[in-house]
Amino acid sequence: MAIQVKAVEEGSPAQRAGVLPGMLLEEADGNPLNDMLDYEFYTASAHIRLKVSQDGAERELLVEKEEYQPLGCDFETYLIDEKHSCDNHCMFCFIDQLPKGMRPTLYFKDDDERLSFLYGNYITLTNLNPHEVERIQKMHISPINISVHTTNPQLRVRMTANKRAGEVLAYLKDFARAGISMNFQLVVCRGINDGQELEKTLQDLLALGDEAVESIAAVPIGLTRYREHLYPLTTYDAPSAAGVLEILEQAGEKCMKDWGRRVVFPADEWYLQAGRPLPDYDFYEDFVQLENGVGMWRKYREEFLWELEAAPAPQKPLEWDVVTGTLAAPLIEEMARQVEEKWPQVQIRVHPIRNDFFGGNVSVAGLVTGQDILRQCKGKLSGRVLGIPEVMLRDEGDLFLDDVPLTRLEEELGRPVRVLPCQGAENLRALLEG
Repeated sequence: MAIQVKAVEEGSPAQRAGVLPGMLLEEADGNPLNDMLDYEFYTASAHIRLKVSQDGAERELLVEKEEYQPLGCDFETYLIDEKHSCDNHCMFCFIDQLPKGMRPTLYFKDDDERLSFLYGNYITLTNLNPHEVERIQKMHISPINISVHTTNPQLRVRMTANKRAGEVLAYLKDFARAGISMNFQLVVCRGINDGQELEKTLQDLLALGDEAVESIAAVPIGLTRYREHLYPLTTYDAPSAAGVLEILEQAGEKCMKDWGRRVVFPADEWYLQAGRPLPDYDFYEDFVQLENGVGMWRKYREEFLWELEAAPAPQKPLEWDVVTGTLAAPLIEEMARQVEEKWPQVQIRVHPIRNDFFGGNVSVAGLVTGQDILRQCKGKLSGRVLGIPEVMLRDEGDLFLDDVPLTRLEEELGRPVRVLPCQGAENLRALLEG
């Protein structure tokens, strides 16, 4: 398989070497080019023999450039070929719990090792073939992010509904031997892979060694009200969440003693569900599992307060209404009171939005929908501006999960809407700018 060039950047090494739009890039230094990983890896050298073809005629071009300087070719898609979709039917999959009729992109499940390397996505390994495993080792793609959930082969097959899910666990040792570090994710389901199964999973993963295991995050299942014909699962309550926390914290303390770093991190939700205070800032070390909700609460709070201590007083009175999910509401409310105590001319009213759209135990801000905000805020706003956390919107910053646009909130609620950063310091700066 070759890759077709869509465009060539002006003045780039590719253009100087004679690469033209429409050409097929066949090989770089004898290595076949199939996708973006091949392209980036094999064109990193300063001197490249590039085999190309056009209209069936093959030729060789010599490329001279700086090492790691981009070659300068553009393609139809970023990955060059299609994204690899997920072959699993996990009992806890959130996408399977979405209602019908939402925009098509929300239903796509990716399980692509290239996106793991490029964007930090998590993969299950179940759709990797031997060539792809070999390529990961050859290119030393590290770290790689893996959704494991359990190291019990039979249980992993059951949880993912994929007959390969158990056998591909052998890749973990292959990657460890190749010097590839890994971040692991465990979605923990009550009565399924917690308790002794969780203890065994942590033991197995940590046995891969200090250099191989970068971090392990454990997150609780999230259940919506759209679980018809799906595996019956039960949410965690305070005692059961505390039981999981105990296992995770014991494993983390053992890593601190043996390796000098924590490695095993519970998601913030475990502490909130168990009714326990969240750990101090230093507990989370480099916040390597932030995307899994590990340390988000503590990081936001401390950085908000640091910024509050140093920030200059606002030059004019400010009146905000701010929405958030019910999980984060106590934190946002606390920060609002801290601001008002320091500067009485700033008023921030926090509106915790109950997630009626998804129901169940969904309480995170990132899954709040526009229609729930409209229903719960209509007639209740007192400020001059409505603040919306950016995590509630798609990447383009214009639509909620239910396709309600920001402009509709402005029209129906009668307030200008401002999108607020989710990092503590940046959030405060945006609030003080009005």
